[in-house]
Amino acid sequence: MEYIDIQGTSLQVSRIALGTWSIGGWLWGGTDKAQADATIERALDLGINLIDTAPVYGLGSAEELVGKVIKRYNRDRFVISTKAGLEWSGEPTKVVRNSSTPRLQQELDDSLRRLQTDFIDIYHIHWPDTRVPHAEVAAFIQKQLQSGKIRAVGLSNYSVEQLQDFDALCPVNVVQPPYNLFERDIEEALLPLCKEKGWTTLTYSPLCRGLLSGRMTIETQFPAGDLRRIDPKFSALMLPQYLKAVNDIDAWAQKEYGKSVTHLAARWLLDQPQVHVVLWGARKPEHLDAIDAILGWALDEKAIKTLETFVNAAVKTPVRMGVMPPPMRTAQQSV
Repeated sequence: MEYIDIQGTSLQVSRIALGTWSIGGWLWGGTDKAQADATIERALDLGINLIDTAPVYGLGSAEELVGKVIKRYNRDRFVISTKAGLEWSGEPTKVVRNSSTPRLQQELDDSLRRLQTDFIDIYHIHWPDTRVPHAEVAAFIQKQLQSGKIRAVGLSNYSVEQLQDFDALCPVNVVQPPYNLFERDIEEALLPLCKEKGWTTLTYSPLCRGLLSGRMTIETQFPAGDLRRIDPKFSALMLPQYLKAVNDIDAWAQKEYGKSVTHLAARWLLDQPQVHVVLWGARKPEHLDAIDAILGWALDEKAIKTLETFVNAAVKTPVRMGVMPPPMRTAQQSV
């Protein structure tokens, strides 16, 4: 495993982190607790020490699953990353952004309880809430840093302007955006800003919700409740374009490296100069099998350009949207 230090902290983290959104089950067709437990154990065996979760992943279930594993080990073995700033009530699909102080306090208390820990290593605001001033959120975060309940500050899905505004009030340590061969919008401004500020990047969706796994075909069906049923990348119009790129990359990867499209897509990310950690989502232990083949080597500049050429040639009308963002609260909804 490769490791990296998070600037401004004492934290050293694996360059591949375990993502637990799919383990939580919500928007991924349900969860299997035994498989989830085995997946976290498998990640530890691979040298992964950074586990990323959130209250909204399974509406609490992902944090609970992680907490049960943490309880069996020395807490120092883990670097736990979780989030706050989303609220749900009634139907679980009705999730809205809420970064008000009462909501953040409730989420932090609930996360500590579910995770069975006294502190959280990296605490992210999951999505920016424009109804709450940055100063209010920053004040809450600063208070938790001083109390020792959190150790590092993360912002997820924030724009460049929002990141700059927040950092002026409370120093940021980690930035979490989507990034993969098919979704590269952050290259223009966000990654250069991270380099300038010295922020650690924890990029998510490396396989673009499974598109770059090499396991999908035109006939692939997704169960009810799976996010990909409404993701435009998986529509009848777009899926053939993306699969053409995947098939071309896979054939080239096998010929040149004896590896798969999954390995090349992940290694491409790790070899980007401003990518520090890649978030690897897994629902089953076997979903982590590819990691050994990703580590211990690197793509040269020519290979990186070749990968990008395959994508540009096949995907004529790329979908720029990374994920489906949760809506803002309406004026009628309580803060």
